[in-house]
Amino acid sequence: MADTLDNVAAVGQKKGKFPPGIAYIIGNEFAERFNYYGMRAILATFLVNTFFLAQTGGDTAMANALANEKVHMFITLNYFMPFLGGLLADWFLGKYKTILWLSVVYCIGSFALAWAAGIPSLAFVNIGLYLIATGSGGIKPCVSANVGDQFDSSNQHLIPKAFDMFYFSINAGSLISMALTPVLYKNFGATVAFAVPGFVMLVATLLFFLGRNKYKRIPPSGPKRENFAAINIDAIRNGFSFKKIENNWSAEAIDGVQAVWRVLSVFAFIPVFWALYDQNASEWVLQAQSLDLNLVGGFTILPEQVQVVNAFLILVFIPLFSVGIYPAVEKMGIKVTPLRKIGAGFVVTALSFVIIALIQTSIDAGNSPSVWWQILAYAVLTAGEIMISITGLEYAYTRAPKSMKSTIMAFFLLTVSVGNYFVSLLNGNIASGGFFSQFEGASYFWLFFGICIGTAVLFMFISPRLKEKIYLND
Repeated sequence: MADTLDNVAAVGQKKGKFPPGIAYIIGNEFAERFNYYGMRAILATFLVNTFFLAQTGGDTAMANALANEKVHMFITLNYFMPFLGGLLADWFLGKYKTILWLSVVYCIGSFALAWAAGIPSLAFVNIGLYLIATGSGGIKPCVSANVGDQFDSSNQHLIPKAFDMFYFSINAGSLISMALTPVLYKNFGATVAFAVPGFVMLVATLLFFLGRNKYKRIPPSGPKRENFAAINIDAIRNGFSFKKIENNWSAEAIDGVQAVWRVLSVFAFIPVFWALYDQNASEWVLQAQSLDLNLVGGFTILPEQVQVVNAFLILVFIPLFSVGIYPAVEKMGIKVTPLRKIGAGFVVTALSFVIIALIQTSIDAGNSPSVWWQILAYAVLTAGEIMISITGLEYAYTRAPKSMKSTIMAFFLLTVSVGNYFVSLLNGNIASGGFFSQFEGASYFWLFFGICIGTAVLFMFISPRLKEKIYLND
């Protein structure tokens, strides 16, 4: 069946044109991200207002820390599951079946969360979040890798544009949902606010199914003797040398393992970016509650809606960077490489936390700064996201051998999990009065600024020494 679909796709595909399945994949991603970001937009304030303020006797700081801990732990699980989903796709089911069946799990979790919010029950909310994390996280590496699978040597030059369109759909879906869901939450309550994104996820699943005959499918390879773990164990036994085990494994398998380690040497830095970036879903939202939310002429927005700025600016910045900034830098004689984009992205991300820390300093002094200052921080953060997140997606696919593309994509998504796990642990420590409880108010954000700047310096020192190799499907 897979071979037949491959042939159909190859015959109907003109040189230099986008493959026919791309439209279905991007449409599905738009709807799926609507669900995820809509639900996540109100999660922190929902947890504080429904559970943690009462649990802490009205202690706002502790309630916020508990909500931040849970939100970041949810994101941690969500981005850990891609590792398992990638293995499931690469070894057993293939990308199409993995996406389809885990999307069903995703839908069940979304409606379970809506039901639990109406009780309300924190235990059942947790179950809904676990199911969402399993479904959403499990399909992540498969969906993005499925984009790259649709291309071959005749149209490989369109891959960067395809990933730009893919990322554009992510933020178009999130923009609409982050504007709408807080309004639903305020006017109709949590059950409706969580149920509407769940319905959109159901639509996303049906849309993906409708495109089933349009996709070029890469069949699963099955669990093999020549796998990442086995080859590495053999190399360790031989003094960490791949040279000494060349007679034990195929050259292709050893090259694949070495490719993974080359990619992981870059990905080792990325968790720091996500530790900062994903605070816009929790810490920044809770900070917005203390801002003057008047935009202009008495028109105000809800604290959760400030996140819309990120999604909107992504839509603006993607063409700005790809058509304007990157070519302009190239004309200045500076070669724009993925690693240079990532290094610059760390610096820019750190600068966004300078703005947030200064805002918090003003709040700590009893003021209510204008929301426009946080909007400025979002603009700077979004620029960092363009340089790190989109580049990371493309890097994960193009630097991965054919048999490990979903798995390496999962490693990229695992960086999100690691970064959020660190923030979750830190907030748990604050809630329990531990060491990090001394980092209150603005000092909390200055701490992350220092971590990010230190990472940027280290990355810029190490990245020029990293070897690279590009792999594409033919």
